[in-house]
Amino acid sequence: MAEATKDLASGTVGGAAQLIVGHPFDTIKVKLQSQPAPAPGQPPKYAGAVDAVKQTLAAEGPRGLYKGMGAPLATVAAFNAVLFTVRGQMEALLRSEPGAPLTIGQQVVCGAGAGFAVSFLACPTELIKCRLQAQSALASSGAGSVAAAVKYGGPMDVARQVLQSEGGARGLFKGLFPTLAREVPGNAAMFGVYEAFKRFLAGGEDTSSLGQGSLIMAGGLAGASFWGFVYPTDVVKSVLQVDDYKNPKFSGSMDAFRKILKAEGVKGLYKGFGPAMARSVPANAACFLAYEMTRSSLG
Repeated sequence: MAEATKDLASGTVGGAAQLIVGHPFDTIKVKLQSQPAPAPGQPPKYAGAVDAVKQTLAAEGPRGLYKGMGAPLATVAAFNAVLFTVRGQMEALLRSEPGAPLTIGQQVVCGAGAGFAVSFLACPTELIKCRLQAQSALASSGAGSVAAAVKYGGPMDVARQVLQSEGGARGLFKGLFPTLAREVPGNAAMFGVYEAFKRFLAGGEDTSSLGQGSLIMAGGLAGASFWGFVYPTDVVKSVLQVDDYKNPKFSGSMDAFRKILKAEGVKGLYKGFGPAMARSVPANAACFLAYEMTRSSLG
């Protein structure tokens, strides 16, 4: 079987595992990121991650934690297939001879290239996901009649409404710049850390004998390094993607960055960081383990 086909199949399985484990954490992250600033003297809608979980379960039941999963589930196969296939192709390009191990620096370059390619798929998918995840928080926060009126029936309905009333296809790519600013350095860090930690555990360049426990540890640490490196860009992306099209609060990425910093300080750029980190470790551990096991089963 061709290497690209193996990467494609393994990336698909890894992505499905990542989504099932990580989506509830992601829902809470987006709700915390996109909740409006409270009126003076009023408490915020959610006191923190645990409170957001409690309120979501009380209002919507367990299904509320999986809201917006349709869009990423429909594209998770494509997303991870692109990510791991582009990384695999870049590895082949950078190898001096077939089978030769790459340096950690070269793995970082492969991760960055894969992150660039996948941004063009991630941006519209995440816009749909963020709108669905945030709409219940916006509607019940009394954040104005426009926000309260924004109701989407599901992923396809979000896409249809955006295409119709937000500038066509361009509307689906709102937030592309912060998506690139997240995916390129984030994946560079993630794949670099993953390979470096595997080699550390194996005591050398040959990591083929590592067990499942080691792969879970390496994948978890890799996921944590992704978010630890680029989290503020994800906050900027989320607020831009759920911003009202007709009455926008932000004119662009830098404007959103400055306004968040001015209104809430550095803390505002790390809203939802707890659930993002809590999600990234088990979700990426599941993703890399599923990827490696699928790949080795394919020979």
